[in-house]
Amino acid sequence: MARIRIVSLVLFMLLTGCQFQDSTDQATTALQHTNSERTEILLFASFRGNGEDGLHLSYSEDGLNWTALNNDESVLAPQVGTKLMRDPVIIRGPDNRFHMVWTSGWEDAAIGLAHSDNLRDWSEQVLVPVMKGFPAAKNAWAPEIYWDDATQQYWIYWASTIPGTYPDTEKQADKGWDHRIFATTTKDFTTFTLTELFYQPGFNVIDAAIVNTGKNYTMLVKDETRYPPAKHLLVATANTIYGPWQLQQAPFSPTDVWVEGPAIIELDGWYYVYFDQYTEHSFGVMRTRDFKEWENLTRQLNMPQGSRHGSIVKITREELSVLR
Repeated sequence: MARIRIVSLVLFMLLTGCQFQDSTDQATTALQHTNSERTEILLFASFRGNGEDGLHLSYSEDGLNWTALNNDESVLAPQVGTKLMRDPVIIRGPDNRFHMVWTSGWEDAAIGLAHSDNLRDWSEQVLVPVMKGFPAAKNAWAPEIYWDDATQQYWIYWASTIPGTYPDTEKQADKGWDHRIFATTTKDFTTFTLTELFYQPGFNVIDAAIVNTGKNYTMLVKDETRYPPAKHLLVATANTIYGPWQLQQAPFSPTDVWVEGPAIIELDGWYYVYFDQYTEHSFGVMRTRDFKEWENLTRQLNMPQGSRHGSIVKITREELSVLR
């Protein structure tokens, strides 16, 4: 009886042209269908080497497969500070313009700032002396920019070391580079509020990245402690951008590799978090719906060779066409 059913099924398929599709093919087809309907593209801003040649861009439709733009050559050279362009972060503001900040040098107590309407033509670069009020500050690393609807202003925050401020954790740092997160705000990029301490978790912290999930503010940070080594990513949450921030004690990033530079983007109900696996010269990605349960997709990730710490912003297909 079973053989008769199989033969009948085969005859039905031959007569109708029907074909079976396995689950992998179905998933691939669904992904292709979803991508073909997307109106938004993901744009990744990053740097290469030490950041001396400037801004590199790549794009993706699925968050996993990335294609370099401009033959993976720099699209914008650094002009201010020590003339590096490390850790570039680009956002789209409520004015529909793109705003970018970056690390301008290893020991600059200032950050780079520029603006663009199309991601191809950029304004004059400006060096913002964010740590001017702290003469002993050694640096201003990995600045991020975030538009906050609740306060109706841009928040710019970064990591700086002020020697002697936290002697206990300074002993555990790389050559005394013991960071905390500082911040300033602006509405117009002309005037900035006085820089203040933004986050002091009691350990050496860098690379803050903030997203508003609709339920709370979620901030990802790196524990930069060297002795004993941490070098992993943690989650903190708050009801307002002012805090107080509640830190989840357990890291979410892989424990077998040192990572930095979390970049967050929402895609299809997931938050994708990309990070620079800098000791392995590669990139990783994990995704989550709630910043508690995580799925590691690093094995599926295809990034341009040499990609370093950066950020991701959504753009339209028309905006992408200008860059191609």
